[in-house]
Amino acid sequence: MLQCIFLLSDSGEVILEKQLTAHRVDRSICAWFWQQSISKPHSFRQLPVIASPTHYLFQVFRDGITILACTQVEMPPLMAIEFLCRVADVLNDYLGGLNEDLIKDNFVIVYELLDEMIDNGFPLTTEPNILQDMIAPPNIVSKVLSVVTGSSSNVSDTLPGATASGVPWRTADAKYAQNEVYVDLAEEMDATINRDGALMKCEVYGQVKVNSHITGVPDLTLSFTNPSILDQVRFHPCVRFRQWESLQVLSFVPPDGQFKLMSYRVRKLKSTPIYVKPQLTSNGGTCRLNVMVGSRNDHGKIVDLVTVQFQLPSCILSADLTSNHGTVNILADKTCIWNIGRIPKDKAPSMSGTLVLETGLKRLHVFPTFRVGFKMMGVALSGLKIDKLDLKTVPYRFYKGFRAVSRAGEFEVRS
Repeated sequence: MLQCIFLLSDSGEVILEKQLTAHRVDRSICAWFWQQSISKPHSFRQLPVIASPTHYLFQVFRDGITILACTQVEMPPLMAIEFLCRVADVLNDYLGGLNEDLIKDNFVIVYELLDEMIDNGFPLTTEPNILQDMIAPPNIVSKVLSVVTGSSSNVSDTLPGATASGVPWRTADAKYAQNEVYVDLAEEMDATINRDGALMKCEVYGQVKVNSHITGVPDLTLSFTNPSILDQVRFHPCVRFRQWESLQVLSFVPPDGQFKLMSYRVRKLKSTPIYVKPQLTSNGGTCRLNVMVGSRNDHGKIVDLVTVQFQLPSCILSADLTSNHGTVNILADKTCIWNIGRIPKDKAPSMSGTLVLETGLKRLHVFPTFRVGFKMMGVALSGLKIDKLDLKTVPYRFYKGFRAVSRAGEFEVRS
């Protein structure tokens, strides 16, 4: 049972406090937490569960905001962490992002959401589709009405139909003139390439996102051609887990609208869709840099929105870099960003130039790490393929569409 939830900014300021039980948690726990976080900036932030002298703390860090929950009683830690992740996802959906200004501008809605999501310290309603029926998302119209009427509440006067149904994540009376389901495979590739060009790590984190608009209470079955490659799968509560365990098939009654059906990882991939080859040679107080980027084109798809970003070492006084394709920008904090865009077919983009070292330094001893970004439409880099999507229990036809998009996650090339 959680007793209190705090939202902290990057500076340690308490943006929002929500007491969940009769026993009030003092704010001094936030001061203790922040002192520990400052003294151990890296290791402390990676701890999801922390034992303080008086409380157990659970933390989730998202986009500069720390969501901190406190309890003095024994409880399953994974339940608390999963709930805080749900809170972060719901706030991100409602507010269109998650930062200090958005939370302060919409603090009433944040409090209303927390009131519905947790009751006396126990998770209650965490499904975004049901919450949107209960609490209207912020928009221009609602803000104008609140000013005119003097009412700041967005809470509906009636409970959604799903609260009385056997399928608590789905609206009971959904009706559509055209029934359709869209399935998206959204993947991010994490890769590490060492200075010799060897692929040290290559894996994909993926999500299956569904947008469902079907009348009634449909029963869907989604199958893959190669489900054995999936690892670390996580499912939406609507998925029948026994069906997956026995048949490797996703059987579910979907929520109405958009939702994340499952997430997964695919490990030990053998290649990346693009290559980045940096070369640095230094002598006599200067360093010559050359970076070449190209597409392997194994999938036959266009690689778009390609960027290469790296931090110039502190010993660099000045840099003169140019490229034969795209634009190169060096920011005030010595961050170099090379925006390539779409890789042309007739030439490989390259960036070259000279770096001037500080006085007294003959050779470069600290080498940068290059972070690569890209996007590919129409391909799942993991190799995962959807076999079919079937609809049961509803006696009419429906339209179904499939789409895949891949992008770079933590894609690093060492030099």
